[in-house]
Amino acid sequence: MTNPQQLRSAVLDVLIKIEQQSGYSHLVISHAINQQDISKKDEGLFTEIVYGTMQRKITLDYFLDAFLAPKHKIKPWVKMLLRMSIYQMVYLDKVPDHAIIHEAVEIAKRKGHKGIASLVNGILRNIQRKGVPDLDGIKPLSKQLSIRTSHPEWLVERWIDMYGTDLTEAMCMANLEHKPISIRTQPLKITQKNLVAQLEQEGFVTHPSFFSTQAIVLEKGNILKTSVISSGLATIQDQTSMLAGEVLNASEGMTVLDACSAPGGKATHIAEKMQNTGTLYAYDLHEKKTRLIDEKARTLGITIISADQADARTLRSRHANESFDRILVDAPCSGLGVIRGKPDIKYTKQPSDIENLSHIQLDILKELAPLLKKGGKLVYSTCTVDKAENENVIKTFLADHSDYKVDPDFWQDLPDQLRLSPGVTDYGLQIFPQTFETDGFFLVRLTK
Repeated sequence: MTNPQQLRSAVLDVLIKIEQQSGYSHLVISHAINQQDISKKDEGLFTEIVYGTMQRKITLDYFLDAFLAPKHKIKPWVKMLLRMSIYQMVYLDKVPDHAIIHEAVEIAKRKGHKGIASLVNGILRNIQRKGVPDLDGIKPLSKQLSIRTSHPEWLVERWIDMYGTDLTEAMCMANLEHKPISIRTQPLKITQKNLVAQLEQEGFVTHPSFFSTQAIVLEKGNILKTSVISSGLATIQDQTSMLAGEVLNASEGMTVLDACSAPGGKATHIAEKMQNTGTLYAYDLHEKKTRLIDEKARTLGITIISADQADARTLRSRHANESFDRILVDAPCSGLGVIRGKPDIKYTKQPSDIENLSHIQLDILKELAPLLKKGGKLVYSTCTVDKAENENVIKTFLADHSDYKVDPDFWQDLPDQLRLSPGVTDYGLQIFPQTFETDGFFLVRLTK
């Protein structure tokens, strides 16, 4: 058992690091758990407080502002200490309020001085006594939804313009919830049936997924406490990401390009579909990340991937026209579909980022278009839910490339649940995070 004050001090340090240094939340949390003396038993509470405080930052600030005098400026670390304490008081039942307040006051004394401790004590005891403000009366609706679900108001308004109020509200609410972890079986090492049996013997509760015949959804059990991942019997991957490898329809002996590949989840999946035969070129803009592709391939026993650093917008200098049977463009994107796993994304992205990314995505498609063989297939995918990065990019690309079209067989190859889902358009499939308890994801298959 970790000392309660030590645990909350570690939570505070991680939250400050994520906010001030724009750290990738999942990496910062993982590093903190490994580096600090946090017991296995307390890892869940540690992660819950960190993610919960980040997920609900706008809501928590709204609550806090009601108890701060106007123009009262507090230091960033004090504000974060108050946020995480209010989160525990409002949203968690595990620790009584008096213990939360005591630990916050002790941290304030140690990091600051008696005056700050007195301020923290006064605010938290006021909240304990009076309760937090009601949100129902906030107008307009976009502002209420913004504060209730802790999404920037510009983003809520943008989604309402794209998808309407009901779908936007459902998406914002889903982004506050945990999603189940899914793993992808390595079929060249073990069958899905045998891996499920092995996991169930170890106490896991699982169910299959219609996204991929290799997918296993874990309802109960910590896969990282087993040897399944380290021994390469499976890899952790969201169900939606597996769909890209499924619909690419790569087969034995083909020559395939994964143009934006790191960390290699989709590339290794494609290689498994190819029975580890043929050739798969995998590029990423960042050299450091190409090592992740090699590591994942090595763990899974895949040998046909050639990983290298390159900007996808320059690949015609490396490959002749019509070199590839299949091309995957898993384009760099705003990541607004993975907010539930990486909540810091919603606070850091701006409309200008989306605009800039849509130009990059289109440039990548234009660069790679000549590299596909006639009759070949190209899958474009992103992990965002923004139309500007998804169907608008495809619409613009197709308008300028008459030799390409949306593959009519794409729709028939999708599972029925997806073919009938609310995100189907003429230019691809938008999967929303609330529909199947997955990440938000877009993909379409084009043919030449």
